[in-house]
Parts: sequence; C-alpha cells; structure tokens
Amino acid sequence: MWFRNLRPYRLPNRLGIDADTLSTRMADKPFVPCRPTQPYSTGWLPALDDSASDLVHAAGPFWLIRLNREEKLLPASVIRDEVNARVSQIATAQGRKVYRKEKLEITDEVTQDLMPRAFSRSRPIEALIHEREGWLWVNQASAPRAEDLLNALREVIGTLPAELPRTRKSPAQVMTDWLLHGGVPEGFELGEDADLEDPREGGGVVRARGVALDSDDIRAHLEGGMVVSRLALDWQERLSFVLDKDLVIRRLKFADELVQTHEDLAEDRLAQRDADFLLMGENIAALQSELVRHFGGLEV
Repeated sequence: MWFRNLRPYRLPNRLGIDADTLSTRMADKPFVPCRPTQPYSTGWLPALDDSASDLVHAAGPFWLIRLNREEKLLPASVIRDEVNARVSQIATAQGRKVYRKEKLEITDEVTQDLMPRAFSRSRPIEALIHEREGWLWVNQASAPRAEDLLNALREVIGTLPAELPRTRKSPAQVMTDWLLHGGVPEGFELGEDADLEDPREGGGVVRARGVALDSDDIRAHLEGGMVVSRLALDWQERLSFVLDKDLVIRRLKFADELVQTHEDLAEDRLAQRDADFLLMGENIAALQSELVRHFGGLEV
C-alpha cells in the first residue's frame, strides 16, 4: 500500500470520466495469466487488494489503480544453447551448413518449444490519480515500467496526455543552491545522500553516501561547477526520500507514526488499506505541492 517511489505525471486535461466509469472500462481488460506459449500478459487487478473487487478504488479525491504484467522468464543463453545444438545436429546429419535465415526459423521454433516450461514473474504496478488537480503518480522509479501502466490506461481511456512536470526553475540548480547557500526550505531537512554531476560533456559523477551534505568536500565539488542531480531529504518528519532532478522520488519512506495510524483497523484489512490509502494520498499531494512551489511553480 505505501508507495516506495513516485514517478509524477501531469494531466493537462481532466480525464472526463469518473472512477466508476473508469473501473467499468478496465473490466474489459482484466489480468489473465499467460497461456503456455504466451511471452507476457498485461491486465488490471483489483486496486486495493486481491480480495477486493473494484478495479478503481476511490477515497476522497484520490483514485488507486493496479496493473499486473506477467512475463515468461526464458534466458537468451538457454535459447542460444538449444539453437546451437539443433544446428549442429542438422549440419552433422545432412552434411551441410545452416545459414542465417534457417537459424532464425530454428530460434523461433526453440522459443515456442521452451515457452511452456518457462517460469513466470509477475510485476504489479500501482498508480495514484488525483484527477481533480491533474496529477498521476506511478509507484515506480523506472520509466519503462511506468509507461507500461500509462499505455494500458490509454487503451481504456482513449487518450492520456501525461507528461513529466516541468517547473519554472531547474530542480538541479535549486538543489545545488540549497547546498551552496546554507540550507533547504522550512519544513525540509537534508539527508545524507546526494549525487553530483558535472554538466559538461564527458563530465563525471560523485556519489555521496552517508555524509554531511553541508561539508567542505561537497561544497568544493559544487564550487567547481558540479550540480546536484539527486538529493536525500526529509519532509516534516513525515516522509523521507531521494529527489531526482526530473522530480522523480525514489526510496520513499513514510514515518512510522503515519504507517501505524490505522492499526486499530487491522482486523478489517480492506478498511485499513482504504484509510491508509487516503492518508498516503493526502501526504503525497501535499509534498508534491511543496516541491513545485519551491521550484518556482509549473511551466504553463
């Protein structure tokens, strides 16, 4: 339930549908496990929990959705070894060379033959939608995984012009100024991790881990022209995270006090997850608003 990453997207236009309508459309594309020869399968899962029924869970102004992608794990080395074995058998039995076109056909045959015996791996991908304010957060730091969810959402909505937010001030430059000129805004505290990069072509990267970010060594790198590309922060003793220069949040952790807020509902799993989801959404939305404000607002 508690997201560990936030890949934020702006929704320039309202979606034009409510949560119930979106859930109804998603019902046409539910998750179905891979068939024996199918390399992957993608579809929607009940949002709140496997024991729930709604494909879109709404709490307050927030919607939760969950996509599952199941993939067959068939290592290239296994395919290559089997292809080589079959090519060798043909060459020996028929006394001829096997050329590229035939090798490709053999590779297709091997893949189809091995696929039913391959292991499967499932990767649920969650997203939080604040449709009223035009935000969508995917619980993924990986752009390709986030795009899997966005593409699936486009299929059921028809169009989804989601894009990473752009702020008037460069997050990299603002974070650099925080370290150079004595501190972060009120409500934030520095963590102990940062990545510094040289913006010049071929420039290097310095990864600081478990150090004081206001130290002379860090300042020397910044005064030498490096800029902050990632910065560990704590917000109001509620959330700790690493902020990327593209506003992606990694290693997100909610304070124990927040996570334990609804322990009294533990006997009703769905009720607890519903309350936790609303609390999580409120905090994510508030944090996003604060970050955008300190980076000069969104570009229009």
